[in-house]
Amino acid sequence: MTEQRRLTALSAMAVGIVLLTSSLQAQWPARGLPGAPKGPDGKVALNAPAPRAADGKPDLSGVWETIQGRRPSTPAVAAEGTGELPPSGSIFGNVGDGIPGGAPYQPWAAELVKKRMADNSKDNPDALCLPMGIMQMTSHPYPKKIIQTPTEVVMIYEGSGTTVREIFMDGRPLPPADAEPWWNGYSIGRWDGDTLVVETAGFMDEGWLDVRGSPLTSAGRMIERFRRPNYGSLVIDVTIDDPKAYTKPFTATVTNRLLPDTQLIEFVCIDKSAQHYVGATPHKPQ
Repeated sequence: MTEQRRLTALSAMAVGIVLLTSSLQAQWPARGLPGAPKGPDGKVALNAPAPRAADGKPDLSGVWETIQGRRPSTPAVAAEGTGELPPSGSIFGNVGDGIPGGAPYQPWAAELVKKRMADNSKDNPDALCLPMGIMQMTSHPYPKKIIQTPTEVVMIYEGSGTTVREIFMDGRPLPPADAEPWWNGYSIGRWDGDTLVVETAGFMDEGWLDVRGSPLTSAGRMIERFRRPNYGSLVIDVTIDDPKAYTKPFTATVTNRLLPDTQLIEFVCIDKSAQHYVGATPHKPQ
């Protein structure tokens, strides 16, 4: 699984086999999840019921990998109880994948996306060793880890320089509109039945939602809905509401599979990592 994500993630394309082979000697050995349900074959039963935390809510903890691949031509409501979820399509490359007509850009945003695509996405934050933003991290081929506690949920994204994100569950409101903007904004969460609803605001301007360059501005808000329909599946519905860049809110769905015997790998972005972007200018420390 580690080799696959090293070969498929955009960030690893320039580094190639050298980093891949050198990393194999330093990985954690495979270790199963304590208490994981097992099938008759002794393997983890991914279609078993989702685990519950002490408060009775679904426990979203684990290492998760985005299910890549083409969407079915006829959107099938996957039997979530079977663990067979449809792939997320190419949301990492195009957040509007699967939306009729694509993402509902404002005219200026549509022109900006055309320019960014013509430049081969050379200004993508990933190309400059800068934070990619929540949407790109959520749909990235590299995995992410969720650590759930009663007062906060911590998300660790391997594919963005091992970025750590805190989602506060202690009832605090979002900061006021004049708060210092952050690359990944400020996130608060609450439970709606068995769905974790996360609201994020306070983004910096000029964010990227995908590799093609769909913008996210400081006026944007993001609502994520996390569901764990069974032991091995996680569904994240992400609604982007940014009236400055889009004519209406829209939702992208990212489906994930559990990696029961995998741990995250340390990932460090260096200038040469992004040279596959045509015309990319290495980021120099100030």
